[in-house]
Amino acid sequence: MNDTVEVKVPDIGDFKEIDVIEVLVKPGDAVEKETSLITVESDKATMEIPSPAAGVVKQLKLKVGDKVSEGSLIMLLDVAAAARAAVPQPAPPAAAAAPPGRTLPTGGSGAAALVPASVAAAAGADLHAEVLVLGAGPGGYTAAFRAADLGKKVVLIERHAALGGVCLNVGCIPSKALLHAARVVTEAEEMSHAGIGFGKPKIDVDKLRGWKDAAVGRLTKGLAALAKQRKVTVLQGVGKFESPNVIAVETPGGVTRVSFDACIIAAGSSVARIPGFPYEDARLMDSTGALRLADIPRRLLVIGGGIIGLEMACVYDALGAKVTVVEMADGLIPGADRDLIRVLAKRIEKRYEAIYLNAKVAKLEPRPEGLLATFEGEVNPRQQMFNRVLMAVGRRPNGAAIGAERAGVAVDARGYIPVDKQQRSNVPHIFAIGDVCGEPMLAHKATHEAKVAAETIAGHKVAFDALTIPSVAYTDPEIAWMGLTETEAKQRGISYDKASFPWAASGRALSIGREEGVTRLLYDKATGRILGAGIVGVNAGELIAELVLALEMGADMEDIGLSIHPHPTLSETAFFAAEMALGSITDLYQARK
Repeated sequence: MNDTVEVKVPDIGDFKEIDVIEVLVKPGDAVEKETSLITVESDKATMEIPSPAAGVVKQLKLKVGDKVSEGSLIMLLDVAAAARAAVPQPAPPAAAAAPPGRTLPTGGSGAAALVPASVAAAAGADLHAEVLVLGAGPGGYTAAFRAADLGKKVVLIERHAALGGVCLNVGCIPSKALLHAARVVTEAEEMSHAGIGFGKPKIDVDKLRGWKDAAVGRLTKGLAALAKQRKVTVLQGVGKFESPNVIAVETPGGVTRVSFDACIIAAGSSVARIPGFPYEDARLMDSTGALRLADIPRRLLVIGGGIIGLEMACVYDALGAKVTVVEMADGLIPGADRDLIRVLAKRIEKRYEAIYLNAKVAKLEPRPEGLLATFEGEVNPRQQMFNRVLMAVGRRPNGAAIGAERAGVAVDARGYIPVDKQQRSNVPHIFAIGDVCGEPMLAHKATHEAKVAAETIAGHKVAFDALTIPSVAYTDPEIAWMGLTETEAKQRGISYDKASFPWAASGRALSIGREEGVTRLLYDKATGRILGAGIVGVNAGELIAELVLALEMGADMEDIGLSIHPHPTLSETAFFAAEMALGSITDLYQARK
């Protein structure tokens, strides 16, 4: 047996040739498994590289300032020295013994934390966690990492091979990559009026798909590295409750049973379906299928005029498909105010083949040449053939799919798990976050709830008390809103006033040829405090954050209107809207009241 092993830099994602900024050991040092050996730093992250085994440092093979990548030799480790040092030790003094009915941690990333011995024995578990997190989407991995940072032994269960959940793997991130590509295409088309012509784009679908997948891969590898650095044990498989303190995980290698002191359910949501449609036909896609970008269909039908449907419609339209959208309601994106939607509708009506409102697909029949859709409502012709159909009628929470009843966790008829302000379910040591505990189903809501749950488990006095959760449709143009909408204000009888600034008066919007936008503020008539805001236009999703902060800070129109904004920018439009509320704007003429 060779007593000396080469310790090399492990898989660190896509990082290459990164700097060694600290060497944490020297020859002769005894190290345990997972002892940090060196610290490396890229332009994106700083990380410590741990020892893969116990032993004594025999020889260092690098120094501070060197550049390393995966496979670079760090040191030679004498593992036999660790074995020779493992002589029997005297029994610990009584004071160090485990308290009655408790077991002590055994070490390692999957070690048991202090837990009542009776519970662990009764559970017969393969693994124990102080905090078990079910689901590794943005909410789940945030909860796991925060709990680990607070000193908890954490097990994170994820059904997919990569961390990140729906959002990172088949949702938010890949869709935004494709939306960026779509925007490049449409901007190139629209520069012709300025005397710049690029010709028809040549779209290599395989290369575009690979570029999108590479962006996702970089993030998932980064999450895996962060989990490893925090010593979070990750189990791939489908987890379901067996009891209030045990989850069974169907892994590729068999069933692993995990007991826990506290659990955070971050099980997310699934695509909603219309009964009776031919889901066995690959030409009928959900959003995941659409993001795979198998091909660019000649004609695409999008069922559902919400955010997901319209974002994917935007992508496929730019790539060359003739897009038809059908929506049961009388308008697109029902949650947003109609004045904002009108701006988007005006643009896409010119680009798409058709938009049908107050209509639905009654039947979808597979044919050799495509999928034959039969419509109900004001649609002509009533039957049309499409090469592909995208089902985008919403999502449903996964609360009923995790065996919650076996843990005594209450799940309502829709599949949501009701929680309090600490994200606690009706079972005190089981928490729920993200899509599974209520709308809106947004990643940024889930991440904030995740920290509340993890910090509550760690004994902190915290609560989820956000005044608003912003929403963004990454269409072209984008639509973003936060706080009170005008529709809600009217329904609830809330007294308000509003100020709208048209982007046609924005120098920045005019200079990029996108003057169709509007920035609108709602504010209290008596105090001038901001109540809500809506923006439609290029990069609206980036602009809304300032107004979220204004609402959280209790800002009024004067606070916004007296804050100097850089010129010329789209961010000025919030400033100009506040000036309109104050009656002090000079960039537009306002008739005196």
